[in-house]
Amino acid sequence: MDVPLWLALIVVGALGYKLIRPPLWLVAVILLGGYLLAGSFLAPLIDPITK
Repeated sequence: MDVPLWLALIVVGALGYKLIRPPLWLVAVILLGGYLLAGSFLAPLIDPITK
């Protein structure tokens, strides 16, 4: 069964949010921080670590 990555991330994120219940500001900071970090000069350094 092939599941698109974006769908798997949404499902895992929704389940994690329901089970752990982090504050919304923390979720926003993590999402925004990851988005900004992916476009920064540090992205080539982090890319091999995450693969």
